[in-house]
Amino acid sequence: MVKLAVVKASGKQYMVKAGDEIVVDKLNIKENSQIALDTLATFNDEKSDLKLGNPNITSKSKAKVIEHLKGDKINILKFKSKVRYAKRKGFRQALSKIKIISI
Repeated sequence: MVKLAVVKASGKQYMVKAGDEIVVDKLNIKENSQIALDTLATFNDEKSDLKLGNPNITSKSKAKVIEHLKGDKINILKFKSKVRYAKRKGFRQALSKIKIISI
């Protein structure tokens, strides 16, 4: 049986198990340091032994920040026809890659 959990990181919720690597919005924590994530629910792969928090469970999930990276580039183009106005801009989201150590 695999133990799964719903954790909250950067204001979003992710369903993870121990050993998973996920990409979340940037965390202001140094690389190779551990963090404690709020656990909202835990259960196993057979959907039995369910524990729900109100809103959080007292136990925390542990994770390690592997690296900080940037996402894919999004191109933004403002354009007005017949006026010769075109403005191009790019954006890359700051992200963090974390590995779940324990639930």
